[in-house]
Amino acid sequence: MLGGVEIPFPRGLAGHSDADALCHAVADALLGAAALGDIGEHFPDTDPRWKDADSLALLAAVRNKVREAGYRVVNVDATVVAEAPKLSPFKTRMAAALAAALDAPAGSVSVKAKTNEGFDATGRGEAVAVWAVALIEEAGT
Repeated sequence: MLGGVEIPFPRGLAGHSDADALCHAVADALLGAAALGDIGEHFPDTDPRWKDADSLALLAAVRNKVREAGYRVVNVDATVVAEAPKLSPFKTRMAAALAAALDAPAGSVSVKAKTNEGFDATGRGEAVAVWAVALIEEAGT
């Protein structure tokens, strides 16, 4: 799973929840923008409730926490770094799934993909990295 979309590939990501690194990075960006800590504080991997959790559901819960703090999501930009598989065919669906979980307009979420050109564990295909930034504003503005 990446961005709430099942990506056909013989290898997957390992994690306590469904290991959707894109959802987790977006959740951390939103929590950070609202100064609400990080995803591990809200959904610790030591808590069995989050074992195999759906990361889109966790992202929706983060959206609610951001709203409860008095903010709304303006936009999100994320970059997935992976050598394989090629993510271009999935980017639009991932952006739409993230936007739906955030209750945000589809055009307010951007998902990009790049490789690491063979450099480090990501470039060797041993890992995936995701960078995400989020803009929030006070609700009602």
